[in-house]
Amino acid sequence: MNQPPLEDMIAKTGSKYLLVVLAAKRARQITEAGTTFSGDKSVKPVTLAFYEIQQGKLTV
Repeated sequence: MNQPPLEDMIAKTGSKYLLVVLAAKRARQITEAGTTFSGDKSVKPVTLAFYEIQQGKLTV
């Protein structure tokens, strides 16, 4: 599973710095919950956070 295009995610957040903060916070939540929502254990929490940002599931 590849990461979504960086340009798409920056367009959603408005700033690459905000993108990093948002992805880090969401990845931390996923890690603390101890579950993966995709069912694939090889997908990292940061990648899941990036996909959620790209899909518009996370807002600022």
